[in-house]
Amino acid sequence: MKIFFRLLQFSKPYHHFVPEYIVYIFLYIIFGLLNFTLLIPLLDVLFNNKQPQVASMPHFSLSIDYFKDYFYYNLNGYVQTEGKLGVLIYVCAVIFVFVLLKNLFGFLSQKVLTRMRVNLLGKLRRDLFFQYSNQSLAFYHNEKKGDLLSTISNDVIEIENSIAASVQTIFREPLVIISTFIMLFYLSPHLTLFTLIFFPISGFIISNISRRLRKQSNENQGMVGVVLNMADEAISGIRIIKSFNAEEIINEKFKDANTKLSRTLKSIVNQRELASPLSEILGVLVILVIIVYGGSLILQGKSTLTASGFIAYIAFYFQIIQPAKNTANAFTFLQRGLSAGERVLRIIDMPQTITDKKDALAKTEFSSEIVCNNISFAYTDQPILKGLTTTIAKGKTIALVGESGAGKSTFADLIPRFYDVTGGSITIDGIDIRDIKVRDLRSMISIVSQEAILFNDSVLNNITLGSVKVDKEKAIDAAKIANAHEFISQLEKGYDTEIGDRGMRLSGGQKQRLTIARAIYKNAPILILDEATSALDTESERLVQDAINKMMQNRTSIVIAHRLSTIRHADEIIVLQKGNIIERGNHEQLLEAGGMYKKLIEMQEMK
Repeated sequence: MKIFFRLLQFSKPYHHFVPEYIVYIFLYIIFGLLNFTLLIPLLDVLFNNKQPQVASMPHFSLSIDYFKDYFYYNLNGYVQTEGKLGVLIYVCAVIFVFVLLKNLFGFLSQKVLTRMRVNLLGKLRRDLFFQYSNQSLAFYHNEKKGDLLSTISNDVIEIENSIAASVQTIFREPLVIISTFIMLFYLSPHLTLFTLIFFPISGFIISNISRRLRKQSNENQGMVGVVLNMADEAISGIRIIKSFNAEEIINEKFKDANTKLSRTLKSIVNQRELASPLSEILGVLVILVIIVYGGSLILQGKSTLTASGFIAYIAFYFQIIQPAKNTANAFTFLQRGLSAGERVLRIIDMPQTITDKKDALAKTEFSSEIVCNNISFAYTDQPILKGLTTTIAKGKTIALVGESGAGKSTFADLIPRFYDVTGGSITIDGIDIRDIKVRDLRSMISIVSQEAILFNDSVLNNITLGSVKVDKEKAIDAAKIANAHEFISQLEKGYDTEIGDRGMRLSGGQKQRLTIARAIYKNAPILILDEATSALDTESERLVQDAINKMMQNRTSIVIAHRLSTIRHADEIIVLQKGNIIERGNHEQLLEAGGMYKKLIEMQEMK
């Protein structure tokens, strides 16, 4: 239950809900109990049983006896003035009013819990999404995309369907059961004590089912993550799947995973549905035992209960069955929610590795140089960069080349602190980037990557991404420099055109030019180009490269190049191999040296 109460903390502040709920639920229980208490005088009138005679108005006190005497005082008055038919009408009218009030306060208590539930789930989704957006890239190396999507969708829905939906049952029904037992003790302590021996037995059976449900729920949600991951991979890679005729193999793998998920889900649902009939069977069994045992005591004259009192006692006991069923159902449903809550809280509690120091410096201008001093980096035990040292002066262009896996993109990711170095340091104007506020550091850097990352929004909002105030004229100027204004103007709604999921309504070259326009609009002094033209056709590459050349003017640029023809004019070219610098110099110097760079150039010219 620790997870349950931890999840409830997301509904804070409690003073918005708890006092109001307590008042409503107290009145709900009181009027519910009074309904069945009125059965005794109703039956006494119908079967001519003697009733307590209260001739004068009782003195007020907060006790059951006062309210009982007050009721019988009015009842006796009705018997004398209206007769037994009038008494029946009077008692039925009071019962109706009490039923009306009971359901009114039940509805009001539900409204309070609905507010609390919506508040809880809203904060839960918000905190989860904030974790996703604020975590470092290392977080995404260790987590599967399908599991993350399953957590923010299926797990939160499961919490809503089980934990949030069970809050009312868990907080209300035990109070109803306790209050009803108080009345049962008042009517017959001996008979009530006898029935209590059956409750531990039913509690043990229900708790055993709940434990098994929680274990299976963990397996089920794990399989949901697998299924989502497979679906995402299939949709993203559908062109490759079709080109390799791999549909049957992919379908078979999905079928196996889906079958395991269905099998686990069927077992969970069967066991969950077993809790309700089982609790009802046990409850009815207890009532039958009460009827036999209590009836025998009455027949033998060993009980103080009258016939009407015994019927009311049975009616009260029947009132326990539904709350007991609801409680049993809630605890079985709760197990799935607790498993989901465990996974959600694991993400929420995960520490963020890239954060500001307490005394982090504010810095928004780049004035001198970037210095990488003997930096090293490793994702796990395998080092990616080993003792890399270089200086990038303001306004200069440095290019990184090398085979795949040499560490080029990793180096570029270290400068905006997508990761932190595991050894050495990176400084900007003599200040370690770990001592600069992350937001300020990244505001000085624009990035254009190989994959054009766009969002399902308008062209204008994609260009001005991250800007609090949108300057359309500035966005148009940026698009013109990026050779994007012409094709944007031809779109249906121009800069207000929605470009679809991941910019799917645009061509590859158009998407890349939009990302360049975005970088130009940001107008950051440091520019990182990560193979920005490698995935384009010749015509698109020409347009994009022209836009890049314009963008690089008066900026400090770090260029990762796959096509080496695009970096001939770099001030310095660094050749990486397995995380080490093996060559450095300008284009002419490296060609003259006849090393790895020259071999890479010759290999590309042969293609």
